[in-house]
Amino acid sequence: MRAVFRSRSKPSPLPRIPNTRYACTMYEDFHVTDRWTGEDLHCRWKANIVAIATRHADAVDIRFDVNGKPMWVAMPCHAWVEQKKRTGKVITDQLAAQIAGHYLKAIVEEGYDSAREIHTMTVGEVLEHLEAVLVELRQTHELPTLPILDGITQSTHYIPTPSRE
Repeated sequence: MRAVFRSRSKPSPLPRIPNTRYACTMYEDFHVTDRWTGEDLHCRWKANIVAIATRHADAVDIRFDVNGKPMWVAMPCHAWVEQKKRTGKVITDQLAAQIAGHYLKAIVEEGYDSAREIHTMTVGEVLEHLEAVLVELRQTHELPTLPILDGITQSTHYIPTPSRE
């Protein structure tokens, strides 16, 4: 009996679901105009990385691609502790990406250097931007899922949203 071998082709990526419902309010994939140059910057969330492992810092680094160049927003780990103390709720990875995106958009609009590779937030700034994101979430009643990266999706069944509280 002769064996039939099929060539293994790369599986097709999962279809991307358009996120138009949240396009104006959420911060994992957004556009912002640089205050000084007028350049349109396309910012896309890429990863959350615990900075203890990479640069021995007590922070979580949120990576964005800004017009194809990496830009990092460093959020201090103490902000997670403070949020838990204040509200009893935690900052999820997905919410951290939203907070960092909100911060990134705000600093570029205010005229901070959009060419810098890393921006560091204080605990107060994290909590302030968290509140701003939560206000927007209350208006949409749902936290959108992070984008599909290389055909891999993340489970979102555990993410607390105002509609699930």
